[in-house]
Amino acid sequence: QVQLVESGGDWVQAGGSLRLSCAASGTWFSINGMGWYRQAPGKQRELVASITSTHITNYADSVKGRFTISRDNAKNTVYLQMNSLKPEDTAVYYCYAGGFQRSDYPFTSWGQGTQVTVSS
Repeated sequence: QVQLVESGGDWVQAGGSLRLSCAASGTWFSINGMGWYRQAPGKQRELVASITSTHITNYADSVKGRFTISRDNAKNTVYLQMNSLKPEDTAVYYCYAGGFQRSDYPFTSWGQGTQVTVSS
């Protein structure tokens, strides 16, 4: 099993910054993609940013230029630096990781979620 533990969610005023972290633990053969989704009240969960094991990144249009995803493979940790935060960024942010527990056994794991609240 692969467990993900997130941290860094908080309350912040608009224009502020937060850094989310997500650390993976357990056993696996490989972790390929990692990233962050978010879900605001009454809305569907949406992809915020993703990063591959070779550090290729992808961002939602709504966060491009403001958020930066990074990854430390040695620490099995993914980060989300969020700058110029807006009230519409308010949501529960979920970390995910996908890969293989064995060479032929894929997995996708999710964190428990961390609340980000941006006040205007």
